[in-house]
Amino acid sequence: MGEIVGAGLLAHVPTIVLPEALRKELNGGVDSTLVSGLHDLRREVFETLDYDTVVVLDSHWATTVEFVVTAQERRAGIFTSEELPRGMAGRPYDFAGDPELAHAIAAEGAGQGTWITAIEDDHLPIFYATTNLWEFLGQGLPDKRWISIGVCQTADTEDNLRLGRALARGIAATDRKVLLIASGALSHTFWPLRQIREHEAADPSHIFTPEAYAADLERLEWFAAGDHARVLDTMGEFYRFRPEARFGHYLMMIGALGEQDCTAPGRQFSEYENSVGTAQVHVWFDRPDAGFPPARQTDTSQDGFTVQPSSPIEGEPVR
Repeated sequence: MGEIVGAGLLAHVPTIVLPEALRKELNGGVDSTLVSGLHDLRREVFETLDYDTVVVLDSHWATTVEFVVTAQERRAGIFTSEELPRGMAGRPYDFAGDPELAHAIAAEGAGQGTWITAIEDDHLPIFYATTNLWEFLGQGLPDKRWISIGVCQTADTEDNLRLGRALARGIAATDRKVLLIASGALSHTFWPLRQIREHEAADPSHIFTPEAYAADLERLEWFAAGDHARVLDTMGEFYRFRPEARFGHYLMMIGALGEQDCTAPGRQFSEYENSVGTAQVHVWFDRPDAGFPPARQTDTSQDGFTVQPSSPIEGEPVR
């Protein structure tokens, strides 16, 4: 039986792959703690824990009518970002995938009242929310598999939690030991273009609003205390500050870790930093001695969900 052995909310911000001299130039002569934090995380977690596969919950990969999980045997190529080709260009990636786990996750979708498709197409695009973190945490560890799951732009809080429940059950159905990465930010509003270069430094005084800053710090306190219930109970308030991907990356992760029942405390592996108005931080949640709580089972009796096996999507809602 497979299990989740650790999970983290990690920043993939483009500056982490810039040359050190340029990072320091943007940041008043000092380097970002996001970089040193990833080196520490690799040394303390990714090079020491017993695991088989990393699942990245990729906040930059937006789907529309379903969740998608990568199912290639291997992903390799050269990545240049369409968003910031000046800073992320010609970056090689090469890692093994995990088709068995991907299909096991997808198979759990209908039972949780959601739609998940495993895609094996080698031409499927890849995003820097996956590749930037692989460069730090996976490169040079050839025996580890990496797969990604995109966020669905039509999903709400419950949909994201359902994906997490299916993810946990798919892992449990295999023999895999898995690390989860919720790859994305906290509050996430960019400064306008004519002002943006005045706010490139990491100091959190550059976060877009003081109110977003305060909301982020509240959630960091709750993470540290393992109070995921409070994070979930206040999602409606946090949406006011436009968390990246509507915080889908975190919601999918915590759905797999037991939701309100999860009390795993977070260890910060970086300072809380700004990136042109957005909030960036690395927080790691170690597996408690008793393990993460089992994922909840979705009650779909009242939501109109029906399964149509003949469809390329695992089920379609009755409208």
